[in-house]
Amino acid sequence: MQANSRLVSLVEACEQRSPQHILKTAFEQFPNELWLSFSGADDIVLVDMAWKINPQVKVFTIDTGRLHSQTYQFLEQVRNHYSLQLEILCPDGEELKQFTSQKGLFSFYQDGHSECCSIRKIAPLRKKLAQADAWITGQRKDQSPSTRNFLPEVEVDNSFSSQEKTLYKFNPLANMTSEDVWNYIRALELPYNPLHSKGYSSIGCEPCTRPILPNQHEREGRWWWEQAEQKECGLHAADIIARD
Repeated sequence: MQANSRLVSLVEACEQRSPQHILKTAFEQFPNELWLSFSGADDIVLVDMAWKINPQVKVFTIDTGRLHSQTYQFLEQVRNHYSLQLEILCPDGEELKQFTSQKGLFSFYQDGHSECCSIRKIAPLRKKLAQADAWITGQRKDQSPSTRNFLPEVEVDNSFSSQEKTLYKFNPLANMTSEDVWNYIRALELPYNPLHSKGYSSIGCEPCTRPILPNQHEREGRWWWEQAEQKECGLHAADIIARD
């Protein structure tokens, strides 16, 4: 099946369907190299839904080396709670050493977060996804209205596809709101990152994340020193451009 026709088929199967239906479709269509990305934040909902459909779901998380201690503890809690084989992706040690030796540990406050994110997040993710046929993310439309307004339930991943292989990306939570997510967490009494109880809504690296104030959008807590349209780490940047 050609990439375009397969995408059309996947879109028809997933568009405006429930997160569970989208996950079932992903597992059926990609039974081998399908991976779920877990950030250690409110995408615990995605882990719970996927695990209930397929307890053997393959899950990875990216350890940038700059996460909050609470996030590391939460990742271990989730591993134990679901008996997951949680794969930890890490940046290349030599590349990171050169970067921090030349620019220090906090250069992103002056010249933006993209270079640091590229080394700590995008490079290890690219290496992992080179082995995958498809992956599942916890992206939602309401997380960043300026960049994710038109987030589809399934798409070709323009950031990590290659000439040799088309990579597909599923976004089962695309149409869920923050309220939906937290209703799910509370109703099922799921474990969650304790930083959420301290005002952190969007949780990333410790130096780049802070609590939000009342009535602020959740993305205001990430890279607060930059303009709103820049508040993406780059994992989904090419797909955002393609949608525009």
